[in-house]
Amino acid sequence: MKENGEFGYSRIDSAAARFSRQQAGDETPHPRDEAWAEAELPHKTGCYTRPMPFPMKQAASPQLPPVAKTIVITVLVWAAISALGALQTYSDNLRVGIDSHYPALLVTWFIEYAVPLIVLSAGLSLVLARWPALIARPRNVFALFVGLVLVFQPAQWIYMAWLRGYLHIASLEDARLLLMKMLLVGWFSTTGTFAAILAIHYWREARERELAWQRSQNDMLNLRLALEQQRMLALRAQFEPHFLFNALSAISALVRDGDRTLALGGIGRLSDLLRYALSASVRNSATVAAELQFVRDYLDLQRLRYGARLQVQIDGDGALLHEVECPPLLLQPLIENALRHDLDCRPGSAASDIRLNFAEEGEVLAIRVDNPVSAQASPNPGAGLGLANTRERLKLMHPTASLSTSLHEGRFVAEVRLPLDRA
Repeated sequence: MKENGEFGYSRIDSAAARFSRQQAGDETPHPRDEAWAEAELPHKTGCYTRPMPFPMKQAASPQLPPVAKTIVITVLVWAAISALGALQTYSDNLRVGIDSHYPALLVTWFIEYAVPLIVLSAGLSLVLARWPALIARPRNVFALFVGLVLVFQPAQWIYMAWLRGYLHIASLEDARLLLMKMLLVGWFSTTGTFAAILAIHYWREARERELAWQRSQNDMLNLRLALEQQRMLALRAQFEPHFLFNALSAISALVRDGDRTLALGGIGRLSDLLRYALSASVRNSATVAAELQFVRDYLDLQRLRYGARLQVQIDGDGALLHEVECPPLLLQPLIENALRHDLDCRPGSAASDIRLNFAEEGEVLAIRVDNPVSAQASPNPGAGLGLANTRERLKLMHPTASLSTSLHEGRFVAEVRLPLDRA
């Protein structure tokens, strides 16, 4: 209660302050007034809440620039090497009985040996990162190494001689002795550092090339997938109006015959077929069993038009069909093609002789649709739009799936082969 009373008193003071400033002609709101105005909003709705502080944005972790990162890593690596070298020297001194202190040895190792090599490692890494063409050819590598020997190695000798107090040269003999003393110092470490930096640089380049190649492969695969999907969509867009046109043709034939009851029944069956076709248009696959049921519904619609003349024998319908995937609307074009080249070409009231057979052949489900070939059939019955689209869609779904057509003993045979893909 005390807190609420204090809060209400402050709010009254704030309102009075706003009123006095408005009377004085100062329309500029005070920041505190805006805060109280925001606090009054929930109070006016009947529930009192204290003003909540604004959420603090989490600051992003700072990232070192590449140059600083290279220098830091180089210093850490050579500091670790100096620690190991000082430890080895300390162990050798203990073995021969020489009194020494590890911290002093560590400082000596780092200042005398590590500092020049830190300069060499960091400088060479930055130069190669900036100008990788310097070592693009073997002769460039050799020239760079010669320049290193002529420039860095004498500078390292002078630096180490200065630290050891060897630069008090009074004669040419002193200079010769100093040169002989320093001649064998630093060759191995300098050459090893040069080789290690080159190896790291080549490894980074190889890794970048590999990553770039992987990215290009992924981009190509994604592009190929996108193209295949667009191709599939184009085939669907071409096929669905074709199916719709043929179904509407069946309904229009019933309307022309004047049988309203059959026409209304056909429209109801057509709505069921269109519902399945629309749902199939957004899916990449369906089971063979679902496609077979769709074919049965399609045949029921066509029977309203053809009556008892439409005879289709279906064999091999079993549980396996519920496990095998296929492109949506796979079987209907095959049956439609058989109707066009069998029943539509028969005179009078002759019945059709269409067969639909499912058979498991090893690791393949074979689907065969065959019908008699009449004299009125087109010379190339396998070149219809439905069959061509079905063949393309099978190839897009599975590389081993296929659709073939042939003439066998006076019958036109369309055979689809689907891989079972069992686990």
